[in-house]
Amino acid sequence: MIYLNKFDSPKGIMLAMCDEELMGRVLREGKVEIDLEKYGAFYKGDLMSEEEASDFVTEKVYSANVVGDRCVSIFVKKGLVRPEEVKTVQGVRFIHLFKVV
Repeated sequence: MIYLNKFDSPKGIMLAMCDEELMGRVLREGKVEIDLEKYGAFYKGDLMSEEEASDFVTEKVYSANVVGDRCVSIFVKKGLVRPEEVKTVQGVRFIHLFKVV
């Protein structure tokens, strides 16, 4: 299951997505830190299946913070992120997507 939090803005949709089992963890590696404990509320929107979450990932998304294999896979499958653009921290895949408009 995936947590998805959707924010509407004048420029488009902003998504925060996180694989359920990662919530509450702090991922650190080198200078990279993703604190899913302190900032968990940002990601913790609705809990849904991958198929349901996939429906929210469209061209209208202008910004996304995505943590976890299942979440990242949705963006790669939809062609919004190339596999070589995906980063990892402690073996967990993540992306930060920003469209410049």
